[in-house]
Amino acid sequence: MKKLLYVLSLLIVASMVLAACGGGAPATQPPAATEPAATEPAATEPAATEDPAATEEPGATEAPAATPTLTPYPVAECEGGKVCIRWFVGLGTGTDAPQIETQEEVVADFNASQDRIQLILEIVPFNSARDVLSTQIASGAGPDIVGPVGWGGSNDFFGQWLDLTPYIESSGFDTSIFDPALVKFYQTEEGQVGLPFAVFPGAMYYVPALFDEAGLNYPPQVYGEKYVMPDGTERDWNWETITELARILTVDVNGNDATMPEFDPTQIVQVGYVPQWQSIQSIGTFYGGAAPIYSGDAKGSYEATIPNSWKEGFQWYYDGMWGDQPFIANGPLAGSPEFLAGNVFNSGKAAMGLTQTWYTCCLGEFRDAGNEFQLAIQPIGANGEVSGRVDADTFRIWKGTPNPNEAFEVLSYLITTGADKLLPVYGAMPAVPEKTQAFFDQKSQDYPFVTEESWNVFVQGLAYPDTPSSEQYHPNSIKANQRYATFLDLMNNTPDLDFEAEFQKLVDDLNTIYNE
Repeated sequence: MKKLLYVLSLLIVASMVLAACGGGAPATQPPAATEPAATEPAATEPAATEDPAATEEPGATEAPAATPTLTPYPVAECEGGKVCIRWFVGLGTGTDAPQIETQEEVVADFNASQDRIQLILEIVPFNSARDVLSTQIASGAGPDIVGPVGWGGSNDFFGQWLDLTPYIESSGFDTSIFDPALVKFYQTEEGQVGLPFAVFPGAMYYVPALFDEAGLNYPPQVYGEKYVMPDGTERDWNWETITELARILTVDVNGNDATMPEFDPTQIVQVGYVPQWQSIQSIGTFYGGAAPIYSGDAKGSYEATIPNSWKEGFQWYYDGMWGDQPFIANGPLAGSPEFLAGNVFNSGKAAMGLTQTWYTCCLGEFRDAGNEFQLAIQPIGANGEVSGRVDADTFRIWKGTPNPNEAFEVLSYLITTGADKLLPVYGAMPAVPEKTQAFFDQKSQDYPFVTEESWNVFVQGLAYPDTPSSEQYHPNSIKANQRYATFLDLMNNTPDLDFEAEFQKLVDDLNTIYNE
């Protein structure tokens, strides 16, 4: 747990800079302005950004370690007669020592594979990368390739990314190696701004022992299957079904579940559901489906367009914490030591938790306590379709590059051949389904009780990205995401909230923020 708390403290800092990918601790993520997915995937997905085992929190009696002096990364000179392509690393993962070593190896491999292009690695510390890249681009000396980077980090440079479409066509790059939905995932008003690389699809983590104890069947593991109730009737795997099950699976200190008249909501010892480390935008997407969250094309015309299905999802989430039959841990409960200060599912006291693949980084305490989990499909949302979520990192090409063809050749290498070495050190699932087995083989060493059918849920989840992403661009995004996070924190920690008034205030504030 000490390891995890230290990782989370790093993520909190990162989230404020990059708009992180997660206060009294909210039910969905670690303490206050730390939206896991609301801002930058690289900062919120522990598995993709850093190795928890390598970040042991100092003991309370230990003297703090001296702050290391950062040595500038040595950037290679451009060799005469070659087209030099600069690869900028630092907006997301890629700055840890083992990652740097592997990235250097990939650069050497690429350079040895041909004699026309020289790939040059440029690594900038995470905390300064955004400012450094801004300066480079403003001066007209931006790097050719940037990454790995998620939607949040990319959105800080909205309008600066090359449309890859003509280069995909001219090079004959085979995009059929990816799920078509993942290719579409990177299509924005700017064009095809990326291609799939490192992916973190969502799934419903669940605890079989808690379902057994309640006499409930397990959730479905294949998209299209229905849930079978104890009486044999079948239900769609949607939020109505999940709510019904979650109430049965929420238990007070006397063993009463939330459907019983004797249930005491002030003495909850087990909850039925947690949106583990999910931002409010992610909660909205899972409940109501992917949707644009603003309109307008210039300052003065921007408006927040939070869909009604998202608003319904926010209300559902609030009622799940504070309603007559609660089934989600509210902020004070989730922040308690018994629920691991926000890491609710890892405490073993939540029957279901909806989150992404990267959460497999952080379930050691759950496992070591003798608990086991399996994986189920993401639910059907209020729009009648599966409301999937995929967090993802990839590489972008700066649209000011003087050598777009060569830059695309390098990008193609990084997401295919280079990915075989890069993805393991990034802790990421490959976007190419045929390459996922090695990833799950490693995960099976960490969690030998997880079945092949469970791991396959993640593979199936690649077909259900949120397009547009819950981390989509919106104006003045860092401040806007912070305002979303404030609203989530308010819901987590406020019984008797005037939801309608506070939601309208959120919209009004976003309208102001967008046009500042």
